[in-house]
Amino acid sequence: MGLQAANEFKKASENQETFWASVAERLHWSKRWNKIKNVSFNSPVKVAWFEGAKLNACYNCVDRHALTFPHRLALIWEADDPQTPHKQFTYKELLEEVSTFANVLKKNGVQKGDRVTIYMPLIPEAVFAILACARIGAIHSVVFGGFSAESLAGRIHDAQSSFVITANEALRGGKSIPLKANVDIAVEKSPSVKKVLVIKKTTTFCSMKNGRDLSYEDEKQLASKVCPCEEMDAE
Repeated sequence: MGLQAANEFKKASENQETFWASVAERLHWSKRWNKIKNVSFNSPVKVAWFEGAKLNACYNCVDRHALTFPHRLALIWEADDPQTPHKQFTYKELLEEVSTFANVLKKNGVQKGDRVTIYMPLIPEAVFAILACARIGAIHSVVFGGFSAESLAGRIHDAQSSFVITANEALRGGKSIPLKANVDIAVEKSPSVKKVLVIKKTTTFCSMKNGRDLSYEDEKQLASKVCPCEEMDAE
């Protein structure tokens, strides 16, 4: 442990509430807390921090930086194939992408508190999707893109997701993974799923079910780049 880390640990040990209050000042809060720490290990057990406070994780990750440093680099993406050009996004561009994605979700019925399963390759849209869920107050469950259809079905069922975000396929180590085909199998076992949003990662064809499956590229063209953040409890 470095000297600075040791000093921070010492401060936290001596007075947890004072320490975490100072850390919390780094964040943007739409409403400040009534009580920093409310913990009891007696029956019933209760562990709560920053009760009464309101904030939004996406705002803290994106908006506040876009307002201050809009042209600062926020995201760099490198493809699986070294010959494919990389992509990069400033905070302003990231905010627009995330807000657009959030509006696509809202237009298609995703509301605060809904569960969304994200089964995607390592592409910028995966970051957009996660931040978009946080922006509108949806609960996201990220499933590793290398998992099978059966494993995916189990995780969709556990979360009772109503919405799945995926891509037509993933490229990993030069090999392709049929993400959409796996989703189709998984969703057949998951009656909670109402919609599947598909990002076109490659030119490989994938089947699309009318009334359920949505093309992100098509939906994106109709979505606004402005989307307000939902206030969320600190807990």
